[in-house]
Amino acid sequence: MITEHALLPVRAGQEHEFEAAFDRARPIISAMPGFRTLTLSRSMETPSTYLLLVEWDSLEDHTVGFRGSPEYQDWRALLHHFYDPFPVVEHYTRVTAVTSV
Repeated sequence: MITEHALLPVRAGQEHEFEAAFDRARPIISAMPGFRTLTLSRSMETPSTYLLLVEWDSLEDHTVGFRGSPEYQDWRALLHHFYDPFPVVEHYTRVTAVTSV
């Protein structure tokens, strides 16, 4: 399993529209092979910045499967015009995890 990490710099003043568009885009990504979970969080310090975390079965499920799919074009059309600048996306593998008792 890998985690996709992206800080999404949404144009100031477009946060509400972005969140509505993301709600429409969410079923696109969640239907993709290898998708596990997704969280979208909004920064408290910088309200126009969002943190997207997506868990995939493998790196290729994201980089080849999702990004190479026709559905990705729909995702792109819904969301990419909100970003300035375009987000950097990185992939992580878990080293350790701790939960509360």
